[in-house]
Amino acid sequence: MIPLGDENPTRSKPVVTIALLIICCLTYLWQLSLGQEGQRAIYALGVIPASLLEGRALPVSLQWVSPEMTVITSMFLHGGFLHLAGNMLYLWIFGDNIEDILGKVAFVLFYLACGIIAVFTQAIPEPDSTIPMIGASGAISGILGAYVVFFPKHKVRVAIPFGFFIQILRLPAYVVLLFWFIFQFISSIGAGTGGGVAFRAHIGGFIAGLVLGPVVAVLTKRLRKTTESN
Repeated sequence: MIPLGDENPTRSKPVVTIALLIICCLTYLWQLSLGQEGQRAIYALGVIPASLLEGRALPVSLQWVSPEMTVITSMFLHGGFLHLAGNMLYLWIFGDNIEDILGKVAFVLFYLACGIIAVFTQAIPEPDSTIPMIGASGAISGILGAYVVFFPKHKVRVAIPFGFFIQILRLPAYVVLLFWFIFQFISSIGAGTGGGVAFRAHIGGFIAGLVLGPVVAVLTKRLRKTTESN
């Protein structure tokens, strides 16, 4: 089930969503420009659980930023074109509406918070792992969780392959995204941090979005009322 777009117009231009898209794409182009050194960037700027959680020292050549800072830098790195394209597709389709409802500053904080929670959800079960964790998937999973809360019945156009044919359907967002979540949950069973897809990060980010989305929306609304009254 591949999302193609949603039927949910926004009130303002999704400046932050577009900026995140551009930053991730430019970062990927930078990774490609490094050639064989691109792998070093992944180890230097990706999250290494053993370094972040156990304080294991990395070689000096990989100490570009602090282990704590990699929680942020890792969100903008990707392991390949399909990794990037998949994440950017979901960000473009669902991110604009969450930015619209939360506001631009709150959306940035929400995005980063979901990404951070996703990182620790993936890393804590295997704190001695030396496999780098990269990608915007955790933060974007948070966007999906918030979308289910705010726009459960809005239609999403999806492509569903049936053998050699592709069927285009319009389904409620909650059907599409809960199907996505169930797939992540099933896939996470027995999955570790030994490379591949960080399914636990997706689950952690999604749940973070479910919880933080409404909380951030309420706090933002109260802050706006307080500012207007003053």
